Amino acid sequence: MALKNYILASFFVTVFALQACKEKAADANTAPVADASTGTPVTITHPVKGLMQETVTLNAVSSFLLKSFVKANANGYLQQVNIHLGQYVQKGETLFVITTKEARALGNTINTLDTLLQFSGNIAIHSPGNGYITQLNYHAGDYVLDGEPLAAITDNRSFVFLLDLPYELKPYLPQNRMVNLVLPDGTQLSGKMGTPLPTVDPTAQTQSFIIRVNTNKQIPENLIAKVNLVKVQKTNTLSLSKAAVLSDEVQSNFWVMKMIDSVTAIKVPVQRGLETNAAVEIVAPAFKTTDSILLTGNYGLPDTAKVMIISSPPKE
Repeated sequence: MALKNYILASFFVTVFALQACKEKAADANTAPVADASTGTPVTITHPVKGLMQETVTLNAVSSFLLKSFVKANANGYLQQVNIHLGQYVQKGETLFVITTKEARALGNTINTLDTLLQFSGNIAIHSPGNGYITQLNYHAGDYVLDGEPLAAITDNRSFVFLLDLPYELKPYLPQNRMVNLVLPDGTQLSGKMGTPLPTVDPTAQTQSFIIRVNTNKQIPENLIAKVNLVKVQKTNTLSLSKAAVLSDEVQSNFWVMKMIDSVTAIKVPVQRGLETNAAVEIVAPAFKTTDSILLTGNYGLPDTAKVMIISSPPKE
């Protein structure tokens, strides 16, 4: 009896094991199979025809070429000092009030004798122009002499940017009479290239050129702006995004991957010309603006590759 039960148990275990194997095989047969024809995901771009410029970026520093000195016009005491360093003042604004020594001694006596005179003996000193206070030599209550400098004011009419130009770039100046200056806050100013200063830095071999700007914006001194000087300019030029142009390890051979149908890209050698931060001029072959060139997913592809165009570059 025990032997019979053992045989039955072994039979059921075998049946269950066979059934499990069949189910596993069925699952394996119904699992999705990767489509071997699916290509590498890529995005495409098109050649662009237009203006291309090769530029060099230089620094220009804001400066006031002239400063006006405010001087005392009498011997006396500074009754009022209405300014402070860095303050912007306008022409005609009262900067100082001087009380002469004689007025301080006799003023109260005269007013006591005749109140209608209202004698004060105060002398107001006004700003000769618009600008910033860059120097302040005295405080209220100080005694000053006639003709003594009290303060210095930048002359807004002399505001310029000084461009330190490497001497070897002077041949490019004729095509850069008008330049664009970009301030650190993103503000852009149009400037006109002026005359150079008659000295060259002995170490850097740069010469300072004056750039005059027409702006009502109050710009402080020693602010550094970026100036792009055009070295070479071409019109009606065919170019591609830099990411679309591939090269070998020594960067002696260059090529792009061009679509010949909806799923196939081939390797096309190219000759480069001008190069900017974002684009490369394609000298040869003569692509059309309707040609589709791989932009992403192109690295490492064989000469002829199956690809799948997606709407946008994959997110990293």
